[in-house]
Amino acid sequence: MAPVKVFGPAKSTAVARVLVCLEEVGAEYELVGVHIPAGEQKSPAHLARNESNLSQSAMVDVWLEVESQTFDTAMSAITFQCLTIPTFMGGIADDKIVEENLGKLKKALEVYEARSCRFRYLAGDFISLADLSHFPMAHYLLATPHASVLDAYPHVKSWINDLMKRPALKRVRELMEA
Repeated sequence: MAPVKVFGPAKSTAVARVLVCLEEVGAEYELVGVHIPAGEQKSPAHLARNESNLSQSAMVDVWLEVESQTFDTAMSAITFQCLTIPTFMGGIADDKIVEENLGKLKKALEVYEARSCRFRYLAGDFISLADLSHFPMAHYLLATPHASVLDAYPHVKSWINDLMKRPALKRVRELMEA
């Protein structure tokens, strides 16, 4: 596989974040300089490297925040109660905690349903990290007795089903289930 190309100066905090992640996993990469003082980062050639624009990037950030603050918090409690406690701790789920978090999840799913009526994916009509980030918890929700909560949100259910069909997610699901 060709090395990942990282465009920008290593002194940039944004570039440094990417580099440290690549170094942590031992990924091969190539650092391609971008001359910031000359304004090269604003040149048409440089901007053409990224298919996304700033508004698309902002939408990805918004939906990652929504996921972390609403979807994931409710889902974590539900999956912990329904899967982790019975499977790994030999205990019984606390129905009160599950019901409370199902209520929170339903409120989040209402927002997702409204968005999914207008766009195929969360940040627009393109798959992004915002969508992929929802995969692990959505996968586990489908394994709980509460998967039917999605039935009231047909666009969200379709979005999740479409995500689950993606080859990369299928491969990761196999690893999660092994």
